[in-house]
Amino acid sequence: MSYSYQTVGSGSGTARKTFDFGRTHVVRPKGKHQATIVWLHGLGDNGSSWSQILESLPLPNIKWICPTAPTRPVAILGGFPCTAWFDAGELSEDGPDDWEGLDASAAHIANFLSTEPSDVKVGIGGFSMGAAMALYSATACALGRYGNGNPYPISLRAVVGLSGWLPGSRGLRNKIEVSSEAARRAASLPILLSHGTCDDVVPYKNGEKCAQSLSIAGFRNLTFKTYEGIGHYTVPKEMDEVCNWLTARLGLEGSR
Repeated sequence: MSYSYQTVGSGSGTARKTFDFGRTHVVRPKGKHQATIVWLHGLGDNGSSWSQILESLPLPNIKWICPTAPTRPVAILGGFPCTAWFDAGELSEDGPDDWEGLDASAAHIANFLSTEPSDVKVGIGGFSMGAAMALYSATACALGRYGNGNPYPISLRAVVGLSGWLPGSRGLRNKIEVSSEAARRAASLPILLSHGTCDDVVPYKNGEKCAQSLSIAGFRNLTFKTYEGIGHYTVPKEMDEVCNWLTARLGLEGSR
C-alpha cells in the first residue's frame, strides 16, 4: 500500500510536492507489546529487507514498523531515481539540506507512531540514510517542531543510528539553546550511534562528526560505538549491542 504525503508551501505560488511512500512491513511482537520502533532502510533499499533482520532479533516485546521510502531522483546518483527518504548531494552533514523531503518523511514516520497505545514506548532507528532520517526526527522531537515550523507530535524514547550522519545540523545548537524545553528534551533523549572505521560509503569521520554535533547541541544521553575494520554494513555484534541497549533504555522484560 503506498501513501502520499503532500507538503504545503508557504506563500502564494509555491508548488505542492507529493511524495509516494512504498510498502510498509510490520513485525509483530512475539511477547507482551511494550515498545514500537519504526526502522528505516538505507538509500535504494526497502522495508522488507530490514523486517527480516529485525524479526530474528531476541526482542519479543518490540513491534517493528519498516516503511519504504518514496522513489525520487537523488542528486548524489546524478538524478537517478531510487528509494530515498530525502534528496542528498552527499552522504554527510556538509551538503545542502532537503528540508521538504526531510519533513515529509519525518511526518510519515511520526504518523505511524501517533496511533500506538499510550502505554507503549516509541522510538526510531535506521541504517545509513535511514539513520540520518532517524536522527533528523530526534532533533525535531527535541525542538518540538519540524523544519517547516509545524509541531512535532511524538515523544520519542529511543533513537538508533547505524552508519549514518546528521542532516540539518547547521544552527541546531542555537535552535535548541533558545528554548529550555528543547534543551531538556535533547538532554534526556537516549541516542545510540555506531559506525565502522572502514565505511567507504558514509565515512567514519562523518559518524564521529554527527556524534559531536549532537553532543554540542545538548544531546547528553548519547552513546557512540566504534567498530574496527567494519565497512558499510551491520555485523551480529553490532545488532547484539542494539538489542542490549534497547532492552536497557526501554525497560523491556528480558530478551527471551
